Amino acid sequence: MAAFGTNFTLGVEEEFVLLDPLDGSVALRAPDLLEHLTAEPGVTGELMRFQIETATEICQSLDEVRAELTRLRQNVAKAAEADGCLMVASGIPPCGLRPDAITPAPRYQRLARAFPTLIDEAGTCACHVHVGLPSRDIGARVLAGLRPWLAPLLAISTNSPVENGVDSGWASRRYPLWDRWPTAVPPDEWTGAAAYDDSVGEALRDGSALDTAGVYFYARLSPRHPTVEVRIADVCLSVDDAVLLAALVRGLVATCIEAATLPRARNARIGAALYAAARKGLDGPGVNAFTGQKADQRDLIGELVDFVRPALRITGDMDDVEQALDSLFEHGTGASRQRALLAKAASPGEFAADLALATMNVPTR
Repeated sequence: MAAFGTNFTLGVEEEFVLLDPLDGSVALRAPDLLEHLTAEPGVTGELMRFQIETATEICQSLDEVRAELTRLRQNVAKAAEADGCLMVASGIPPCGLRPDAITPAPRYQRLARAFPTLIDEAGTCACHVHVGLPSRDIGARVLAGLRPWLAPLLAISTNSPVENGVDSGWASRRYPLWDRWPTAVPPDEWTGAAAYDDSVGEALRDGSALDTAGVYFYARLSPRHPTVEVRIADVCLSVDDAVLLAALVRGLVATCIEAATLPRARNARIGAALYAAARKGLDGPGVNAFTGQKADQRDLIGELVDFVRPALRITGDMDDVEQALDSLFEHGTGASRQRALLAKAASPGEFAADLALATMNVPTR
């Protein structure tokens, strides 16, 4: 693992919702914002016109990731303000989706025609972490090793509790909405890149996905970059949470590459662990993906940290991870913070404004 810090690059993609400052409804302003952000290649549109996506440059360190995420959030938030809307980091729009808001790009129009029953609940927002790989064959091994640890990553990032203006009862309401897509499943235990490609090809042939970008495995080999792409997380409310997520994902990738053997877990137990993480986040019991037994979610996150600790020490990320986890355990996930803001907001517009401030780490009222 000696070369880990120089070879395993990081990239983070974040998806945001645009909201009307008056009533918190979705604002279909992404095409207009993009016209004002043409000098920023890391900002693109998404499936819905109330969504906008950012992508960092390739980063070597967590400090670079933090700086990139902060810069991109600031640039998009400034453009949104100039256009009369708010940029908010939330896994779902808190005051309701808009199925009539599809971006008029050919690929998205084809997607809507192919999956008409899913489009009504589309428009969720995730955080995708990319880690550079030596080869795609190694990437397939990494995907197998990541499987049991997806639920703790989701628990850390839960940030979509509010649906149609009220508490949904989920820490990540995004997860069950996104999970309806045919290829939104855990990665398999592929033996190599050829086996992985066979699974992708099967999804294309049977119509489960339109193209390789539409294969929504919770973690996958990126169809565009030489990376593993972990896609399980909600978009994080704060940059600090996103940096923590990126550090843990990179630690997992390095650990899975270096380990002589990897712990395995059954699909049913992984699914149960993900459901528990999405339902309660840090605030309720989780499920141990190896045993299927209930366990404190914070203890499960501690097991994840122990698993990747050697990699985090080599990269110099251990102190950052410990400090970020202490803060997360003290202040709660994005879901907990959203609920606190909802409880004190006098109106949907005030709630949306407070979420926008929290997205930029500005103290709320």
